[in-house]
Amino acid sequence: MLRRTGFAVFGYREYRLFWIAAAFSNVGMWTLVYGRLWLMRSLTESEILLGSVTAATMAPVMIFSVWGGVVADTVNRLRLLRFTRFLFAIAGLVTAVLIATDTIEAWHLLTISAVTGVMLAFDIPTRGAMVASLVPREQLPSAISLYSVVFGGAAILGPSLFHPLVSAVGMEGLFFIVSASYVLTVLTLLRMDHQPHFAGATPLSQGNPSPSPSQGEIKRGSQQSKNTGGARRGNRLLTTTRARVRDMVEGIKFVRRESAIAVIIGYGVIIGIVATPLETLLPVVTQEVYNGDTATYGRLLLAIGIGGLVGTFGITLIGTRSKPPLFLALGGVAVGICYIAFGAVDLFIFALAIAGLLGGLSVVKGTMSTTVVQTLTSDTFRGRVMSLMNFTWGAQALGALVMGTLAQLWGAPFAFIVAGIAAIVATLAVWQLALRRI
Repeated sequence: MLRRTGFAVFGYREYRLFWIAAAFSNVGMWTLVYGRLWLMRSLTESEILLGSVTAATMAPVMIFSVWGGVVADTVNRLRLLRFTRFLFAIAGLVTAVLIATDTIEAWHLLTISAVTGVMLAFDIPTRGAMVASLVPREQLPSAISLYSVVFGGAAILGPSLFHPLVSAVGMEGLFFIVSASYVLTVLTLLRMDHQPHFAGATPLSQGNPSPSPSQGEIKRGSQQSKNTGGARRGNRLLTTTRARVRDMVEGIKFVRRESAIAVIIGYGVIIGIVATPLETLLPVVTQEVYNGDTATYGRLLLAIGIGGLVGTFGITLIGTRSKPPLFLALGGVAVGICYIAFGAVDLFIFALAIAGLLGGLSVVKGTMSTTVVQTLTSDTFRGRVMSLMNFTWGAQALGALVMGTLAQLWGAPFAFIVAGIAAIVATLAVWQLALRRI
């Protein structure tokens, strides 16, 4: 019965292990994102500094994303993922120790967020490129949507435990849990077979190799001094760097040729800048609109998580019968409408319902966007294209500052309404430019 649904992908062992590892790590990622926002709100009343937490995380993603994609296409992706997840564990541990010793300050939080962003620049394209190698091509939409289940599941588990854990063990205990969850992630990834994820130790653009020393030069060099040997190693490093840059340029050219991919990436950047206030401004809404505490904050996050999980299961049950371009457009318009409604209401029960809708619709929009891009992408360029998709994350750096400034000047409700209008206009534009022809 389940063979025709998206759950058939669990029949592949490597995908199962990858999914379980993601389940552990997303509990940690959820706490890193929302825990840091609440912690910053506890340290300062500034909405701009609150937006700076998101900006500090996402700016490195935008800066290093293309290079992260080149690396993902030239090294063993599984080994790289193990390394980044281990570093996430260290980041969580450092945060917990700073809180426990009562030495945490705003600049500490911003620094840790920036370091996390650098790791994400390599982590996101790596895991994004890995999904396509774990299942057959026809199962890719289901694999992506079920992978999104772990995001929704963590967003439900986290809010349910947020207030009880903070009350019982404090914020430091929460970040110790972050570190432990990433340790479990690394242990699970160690059980996977690394061989299918090896993208090659040499540059992908080896069809046009960079000039290298001739055999005679190498022979003469072997008779030179250590200084000459050092220069030769420097030449090899320069050659490799040039090849990596060339690989990066080739990836950008591929996206330019595939105009639909370029339009969707551009759409994601616009949405990232003008329509991502929900998570960033949720602590402000909790305290200033509803006079709440960690319990209120947790309920709003729980509503978003439940909505996200429902949306994910809906996509999974539809399976290969989904129409990603149409679903992407409908999801984008609906997200905009919900943002406007969220900014206009002042009754908590309505806010919970709208937050749930936003959670589900955001998952639909994000999953369909990734599915369309993955479907149009050549395997050779997959890591680099997924790294360019990181710009949709990195754009949130600017968006967080913009929305934080709007909230500080005119209030969080106004920022939500602006975001909603922008999301609707951007979605209609991308439908006209590309989606309706796919």
